[in-house]
Amino acid sequence: MIFVNIVLTTVSNQKQAEELAEKIVEARLAACVQILPPMTSVYVWEGKVQKESEHLLLIKTLEEKFDELAAFITANHGYDVPEIVAIDAKNVSGPYQTWIETVLA
Repeated sequence: MIFVNIVLTTVSNQKQAEELAEKIVEARLAACVQILPPMTSVYVWEGKVQKESEHLLLIKTLEEKFDELAAFITANHGYDVPEIVAIDAKNVSGPYQTWIETVLA
């Protein structure tokens, strides 16, 4: 069975979000990337609590593409340690699953 993943990553601004999303889709590593509006991220970096505005990308792909996608994000991302987290989509409608498989074939 083929599994769908939703991969999360964040970037610091809209321009970076759009550029990375387009590169991912053009490379056929995802069928769709959604860019969410700015949010505030609070995290620890270099021993200090940081607070920054970021955009979240929801990347719709297949589980088998994860390693290639993670390497691509790492190579094309502005952060030293980009967030790359995959969530398995347990339930996906048949037509949507077929669309993703067709786009990424």
